Amino acid sequence: MLQMIEEMNNAVNNFVWGVPAMICIIGVGLYLSLRTHFIQIRKFPYAIKTTIGRIFRKKEASDGAMTPFQAVCTALAATVGTGNIAGVAGAIAIGGPGAVFWMWISALLGMCTKFSEVTLAVHFREKNKDGDLVGGPMYYIKNGLNKRWYWLAVIFSVFGVLTVFGTGNATQVNTITTAINSALMNYHLLPESSVNISNLIIGIIITVLVGLVLLGGVKRIGKVAEKLVPFMALLYIILAIGVVLINIKNVPHVFYEIIYGAFNPGAVTGGVIGSFFMSMKKGVSRGIFSNEAGLGTGSIAHACADTRKPVKQGLFGIFEVFTDTILICTLTALVILCSGIGVNYGNAAGAELTIQGFTSVYGNWVSIFTAVAMCCFAFSTIIGWGLYGARCIEFLFSSKVIKPFMVAYSLVAILGATIDLGLLWSIAETFNGLMAIPNLIALFLLSGTVVKLVKAYFENEGKEK
Repeated sequence: MLQMIEEMNNAVNNFVWGVPAMICIIGVGLYLSLRTHFIQIRKFPYAIKTTIGRIFRKKEASDGAMTPFQAVCTALAATVGTGNIAGVAGAIAIGGPGAVFWMWISALLGMCTKFSEVTLAVHFREKNKDGDLVGGPMYYIKNGLNKRWYWLAVIFSVFGVLTVFGTGNATQVNTITTAINSALMNYHLLPESSVNISNLIIGIIITVLVGLVLLGGVKRIGKVAEKLVPFMALLYIILAIGVVLINIKNVPHVFYEIIYGAFNPGAVTGGVIGSFFMSMKKGVSRGIFSNEAGLGTGSIAHACADTRKPVKQGLFGIFEVFTDTILICTLTALVILCSGIGVNYGNAAGAELTIQGFTSVYGNWVSIFTAVAMCCFAFSTIIGWGLYGARCIEFLFSSKVIKPFMVAYSLVAILGATIDLGLLWSIAETFNGLMAIPNLIALFLLSGTVVKLVKAYFENEGKEK
């Protein structure tokens, strides 16, 4: 049965992440960048100044909404997760160091893509029957395009519901179990024979915790994300920078491997990975898995923000992709490549490769800290994607199905703790690609609206408070 699922998934994955998908993802990002005159570069200092300024501005959100900071934390909670840790490791193992270069390219264009998604989501959002602000790709398709495109919103929502169980939950739980088990085994507190029991216990605990947070509604999600995201990101960044500084002499050669390996992977991996397209495919797909630019999911959280300025909230999209991929994913890659650990190119790898990079420098004691950071990363992602799934299923049916969905979503944690990593990642990657297609079509069709909103905002920039 598993073999049949794997074969079917591989067939769909090869199609979804083939040449057409690469052209669409890169192409739409480039098209939006050209139409906005590369706003992600041109207004980057302004975006960082504006977003950081709003992060430190304390205010209460109105009913049914989050503060702009809570919205970005919820979106970052969903993006800063296993894609930054296990995803980067997997991309390097299968695509070589050059995959990191393609992550950077996808992030550079993805900054504009995500900016556009967030701007459109806030501009075309609605209030549901419970008074909550709701938005995202399904709503900017519904309200921004004419009725003949409504089917596109339905397709996005269907793929969204399916995607959250793998990308948002099962893969995250898998990383949590790997991190905890590695830490316990390093201290000989967990015999290898008891790993399966440990996984089941961890899965049950996560199910309970996720259920408690998600069933508390949008405000509780925002409050948890607001506390968790800054702590986990700072802890991980400090540990990663330490590894890089200790191995600073290796950094120039690592950057050489990344850039040269992007176009000639075989020369860096000893011929194990000789395909330029494989390096590009893994870099772009895992980059999107990490920063979600092109998927449209992050915009669902931003649509909950208590703000009347779509473009100003959209600037958080630029900040998110920069933080997630350019900063955190790059640090993860440097931890793996600078530390000198052996990478078994051509074979699947996950969080354990990143953990090895840390422990080779700091020793086994650091596995406790990496376990804490990874658990925070993964748990926050589960919460963020729970909100995304709830909004997608609400769009398809009604708000009455949200609580049953939340219960089912929480229970998937048990499954995620006990199934094979390789197949899990592959299925999640496939659903990510399927979800991106309707969103990219909508972004292309609504690019004119983005241009108008940007022009209007910056014409009145001097009047902004």
